[in-house]
Amino acid sequence: MSRIGKKPITFPKNVKISQSDGIVKVEGPKGMLSSKLPDGITMVLADGNLTIERKSDDRLVRSYHGLARTLINNMVTGVSNGFTKGLEISGVGYRAEMAGSTLKLVLGYSSPLEYSVPRGIDVKVDKQVNLVVSGINKELVGRVASEIRSLKKPEPYKGKGIKYVGEHIRRKAGKAAGAK
Repeated sequence: MSRIGKKPITFPKNVKISQSDGIVKVEGPKGMLSSKLPDGITMVLADGNLTIERKSDDRLVRSYHGLARTLINNMVTGVSNGFTKGLEISGVGYRAEMAGSTLKLVLGYSSPLEYSVPRGIDVKVDKQVNLVVSGINKELVGRVASEIRSLKKPEPYKGKGIKYVGEHIRRKAGKAAGAK
């Protein structure tokens, strides 16, 4: 039995969960998310708790058991609290600003970069160097933060670039000058 899959999912009173034709819909104060349950996985709703059960012990169904539980739990957390991911820009002259639904970044290239923020994601810029990516879909928040970071990854010599909040960049020593 999956250790993660057998844990019940508790959800607040203001979150509604429904299932029809293998599609789970979770609705809460921040919005609505839906996802398809894998084959062989069922959802049982009883006395305020949600449990995920599997129909058989096939290897494929066992592997989906914990995954299905985690995805539904992330949907419940997303529609009730939301997810955020922080980014920091470091480097002289590097900055960001929001213009409508477009993020404009000056990252040391010859021209500024523009990143179109997808629907359902909110990006806030604080002091031109701190970004906060937020939304209700955990996968989408992580992907957008990763795409923004990939525009200028932090380099190991001076640490210039875009990094996650709390990420540690291993620094390298520069060239040894005049070693004879």
